[in-house]
Amino acid sequence: MSDKSPLKVVLCWHMHQPHYFDRENGEYRLPWTYLHATKDYVDMAAILEEIPGARAVVNFAPTLLEQIDDYAEQVRAYLDTESPIRDPLLATLVSPAFPSSVEERVELIRSCLRANESRLIQRFEPFQELAQLARHMLAEPHLTTYLEEQYFADLVTWYHLAWMGETVRRGDDRVRKLMDHGREFSLHQRRELLEVISGLLSGVLERYRRLAESNKVELSVTPYAHPIIPLLLEIDTARETQPEAPMPEMSVYPGGEERVKWHIDEGLRVFERHFGFRPVGCWPSEGGISDATVRALDAAGFSWVATGESVLRNSLGNGGIEVDCIHRPYRLEGTEGHCFFRDDGLSDLIGFTYADWRADDAVGDLIHHLENIADACAHEPNRVVSIILDGENAWEHYANNGYPFLATLYRSLAEHPDLELTTFAETLEKGIEPTQLPHLVAGSWVYGTFSTWIGDTDKNRGWDLLGHAKEAFDTAVAEKKLKGERLAKAEQQLAICEGSDWFWWFGDYNPSDSVRDFERLYRLQLCELYRLIGAEPPEELAHIISHGGGGAPATGGVMRRGKEAH
Repeated sequence: MSDKSPLKVVLCWHMHQPHYFDRENGEYRLPWTYLHATKDYVDMAAILEEIPGARAVVNFAPTLLEQIDDYAEQVRAYLDTESPIRDPLLATLVSPAFPSSVEERVELIRSCLRANESRLIQRFEPFQELAQLARHMLAEPHLTTYLEEQYFADLVTWYHLAWMGETVRRGDDRVRKLMDHGREFSLHQRRELLEVISGLLSGVLERYRRLAESNKVELSVTPYAHPIIPLLLEIDTARETQPEAPMPEMSVYPGGEERVKWHIDEGLRVFERHFGFRPVGCWPSEGGISDATVRALDAAGFSWVATGESVLRNSLGNGGIEVDCIHRPYRLEGTEGHCFFRDDGLSDLIGFTYADWRADDAVGDLIHHLENIADACAHEPNRVVSIILDGENAWEHYANNGYPFLATLYRSLAEHPDLELTTFAETLEKGIEPTQLPHLVAGSWVYGTFSTWIGDTDKNRGWDLLGHAKEAFDTAVAEKKLKGERLAKAEQQLAICEGSDWFWWFGDYNPSDSVRDFERLYRLQLCELYRLIGAEPPEELAHIISHGGGGAPATGGVMRRGKEAH
């Protein structure tokens, strides 16, 4: 292989969390934004900083940027002036007193067990002992009244220690000392841990900005609140790949084109405010794509977009186009930007398979697959392999938060003579030529369809509730009830309700606990929108949309494979 040009390889990590803040009670309902920040976003930045030659594309959802910023500010304010922390779990870490009622104690225990059993709980003996007692208490909740407050102090401390990045555990003396201390943590020690968390939250986005400035990372963006653009533009576009699927009663999302432009423009504004420049690339929410979506992103000035392999295969088949090497960029006819398509097989190996492998074996296997692609596509001058996946949820299933795997992966790719670790933007700068596509079959990175978000009874009901809320919003605007700051708040709240995550969780194949959390928060977000526009929420928002079921999807449902398992 070495006598030919290297195979270009792009690693693209998508960083995203839905909007967990509940304006009605002024608190974050779920803690995942700050927990992933102190574990996964910090570790990814640290590994990229550490490994010479490491390169990656890191895509940020704008609502995630805003939430990280808000967490950083509120924790700083607490440490400086004792201002309240607006996340109940994080506030508990430094509380001098713990809940006394059975219900509150059970809820705290449940919250502190939301972690990977083998990688985050059993790894640490004190945490394992605390968790064992916690499960016994959940089986007999009335016994929680006999637990001393020190038990809760240690449980919540170990929970946050377990959710520290591996690079933090290895590199921060304060964290090492707390872990060595092991038990009977004092209020001062818990505050010290909060100071560590504060530093991580305050510095993580700046680290990515510096990585971008040093050309180790290309930063890209998703439209503001992670909406599925093709469905906002034309909801029946889901039927292109699922012609028999039932659809919501709503046949058209009201003002969808205008809303898409709002999400794109607002996403760019938030990105530029945090990083100081305009990105050239976009991972559309859920890789959701269609001809109209690509044209909208093209009009916004993006040079590249990316989605899943199944969308490409559907589009090639639809156009009767045969290619012997699919690993190349494409361009929709009549547009200027490039389209890159995820290698589902390689991406899913990282997301679902390699977690239980030794790091060297996993990386060796991935390199072997890439070498095979390089041989098979040796004749293709524009060859590039796109490995794209969730950058946050996979690593708690790996040993040491994926640090050995990621460090070995970056190092091996950077040093391989026949592989070139690069970014999407850099391939464009080097003049890579796209293959023309007359039409993109609408779909997402999951199976090449929109079935994860629409076409199911519960999901369709969620869409209809959103459509009713949008109609009420439009009425309030038309009647000039919304102006200035109130209109801006209502527009942002509408955007949050338009996010994809709510629909992702509806359905009986997801675990009921997770469905309960997101279903309830979705209804609260819709109610908040009605409050902001001065309208009474409809009775239907007082009723559960989806209960979930007994399903146990891989990784707890937070990730999906690009292709259906057979």
